[in-house]
Amino acid sequence: MTVSLERLRRCHFAVDVGAARTRVYVKGAGLVVDQPSVAAVNTRTGALIAVGELAQQMTGRTPGYITVVRPIHGGTIVDIEMAQRMLRHLIGDKTRRSLRRRARLRAAACTPHAADPLAQRATIETLVGLGARRVELVDTLIAAAVGCGLPVDRPEATMIMVCGAAATQVAVLSLGSVVTAERIPVGGEAVEHAIMQHLRHQHALLLPSQAVRPLQLALSGNGTAPHGPASTEIQGRDVVTGLARSVRVDTAAMRDAIQTPLTAVMDGIGKVLRECPPDLVADLPERGIVMVGGSARMPGLDQMLRRATGVPVYIAERPDVCAIEGLGAMLEGRIEPMLLGPLAT
Repeated sequence: MTVSLERLRRCHFAVDVGAARTRVYVKGAGLVVDQPSVAAVNTRTGALIAVGELAQQMTGRTPGYITVVRPIHGGTIVDIEMAQRMLRHLIGDKTRRSLRRRARLRAAACTPHAADPLAQRATIETLVGLGARRVELVDTLIAAAVGCGLPVDRPEATMIMVCGAAATQVAVLSLGSVVTAERIPVGGEAVEHAIMQHLRHQHALLLPSQAVRPLQLALSGNGTAPHGPASTEIQGRDVVTGLARSVRVDTAAMRDAIQTPLTAVMDGIGKVLRECPPDLVADLPERGIVMVGGSARMPGLDQMLRRATGVPVYIAERPDVCAIEGLGAMLEGRIEPMLLGPLAT
């Protein structure tokens, strides 16, 4: 980790390109971009019409010649050219001009744990296309742990759970490295899909994409816990008639519908704990699990984890920006590693 930190201190900006949101941290300026990873394109001319929040508002509301695209899928850049165009517009001309003044522009980027070489190459090529001469890749688990203030460089167990839109990453960290980790291809989008499928099959209702997250919050103040309102009213489009219709949905049935994706997350946590050395597992009842990522705010998810594992579960203060803030702390030199050098003989 010491060598990595030395290289990261030479970087000028950092990027966290996620399936849901893209964030950019500029050294000395802080977090300058925090926008949805969405772009709207005119298919007739190929022109980029909108990016970020405005493009997300266009989802499902565009004419036939405008397409809303997501160049990042599953935490991996799948369209390098579109990702570069999106990042250029999100960063803005003023910031890009200041970055281009650097003699040897260096960038850092978060990558999912155990990302394959093609995914890493796509991230590097995207940032090289923005002018970076060198790109340093940092494991999202390490960056997120640093961003929420966990002592990852100590010889103690630190368990972190990165709840993303497309995947959930769980790991036990010690001495600045990942001891055991598991990447589960289930995230906030899988929960949304389970909700939409339940409404379609049980109530013949199509739900607008923009209404899924409010529906999650409507599951109650305790969300996946069996407390809260017995039912909630949902508006959507009738599958048969195509007309607008509202139905009253049983929240208990809704909780049952999302159990399948959440069960996969529980299985991943169990696998990490089984593969972790016993001495580190013994630290967890005191230190607990820290949840970060945009989906960490899903109502009741922390309580469900607490009941399933029997250890304390905490949600970071700003869970959605922990990874990029951790990268920023490394760029600014605010992280001092514990040096492990050879003993004198």
